[in-house]
Amino acid sequence: MTNNLKENVDLLIAGQGAAGFSAGLYAARYQMNTVIVGQEFGGETAIGGLIENYPGNIEIDGFDLMLEFKNQVTNLNVPILENNLISIKNIDNGFNCELYGGKKFFAKTVILAIGRERRKLKLNHEDEWTGKGISYCSTCDAPLYKNKDLAVVVGGGNAAVEGAILIAKYAKKVFLVYRGEKLWRPEPILISALENTKNINVILNNSIEKLIGSDLGGLEKIQLKNDYDNQTEFSIDGLMIEAGADPRIEIPKSLGIKLDKITNEVIVDKDQKTNIHGFYAAGDITNGSNLKQTITAASQGAISALSAYNYCLENK
Repeated sequence: MTNNLKENVDLLIAGQGAAGFSAGLYAARYQMNTVIVGQEFGGETAIGGLIENYPGNIEIDGFDLMLEFKNQVTNLNVPILENNLISIKNIDNGFNCELYGGKKFFAKTVILAIGRERRKLKLNHEDEWTGKGISYCSTCDAPLYKNKDLAVVVGGGNAAVEGAILIAKYAKKVFLVYRGEKLWRPEPILISALENTKNINVILNNSIEKLIGSDLGGLEKIQLKNDYDNQTEFSIDGLMIEAGADPRIEIPKSLGIKLDKITNEVIVDKDQKTNIHGFYAAGDITNGSNLKQTITAASQGAISALSAYNYCLENK
């Protein structure tokens, strides 16, 4: 971390993911006095495993890609604080921002890029085996299942069904496991595609009770439990958890930022502006795009930095 931190900054960026680092890169090029804060390095990209759809890289591990993002920002002397925001207050001409641990900033503008929190199964070994057989992004990781014998997708909504259909193009067989007696209202067109995909087996009224494997090899087996307490254990090549993800909305709600009534995502316009002047949002926390990917998060971060720069110019 560099030593050029100041209590007063032009821009505070919350989030160390693709959107936050991209915003930091562009803000540095605009010569804005900027600080990036956030405890979770790399966001969803860093835990996504191998990525094969980011332009310029035939394939790259998501963690390594985020390291490249971060290194580019730190080479431009943008300070990064490994701590999360605890509160933001909207005051005249800017925002009072406080981090865990007591560090405080006055920021003329803020970019919120704190993403979403994946719903997890809350099972033993789930965290340490993420990237070792357990994934949360079908779009990112489906090609990894090419010629694999069996992949399992967990969930009952659109994301789970889309993920199962996509993975079925690569894996020999896919199990779609859901705890309910029927899938949770996926779109009719997806149901039709699911029924026409012969190598997908839908298993209802079942939930994953146990993850089995080793610290060295990661996930190797799962144990299912149905409504009648019957247990089934079998070997798999990978587990895709598509149980949904929720935007982190504590800070937006505290500021009165407008949220989408259905998705709870922060509402932004084409310039990543929220309903509060000087406050912007980028990446998966926003309703800016239905494609929640590294490339869209990075583009929104760049756009939000330009908007923050123009705001500072107009409000000297």
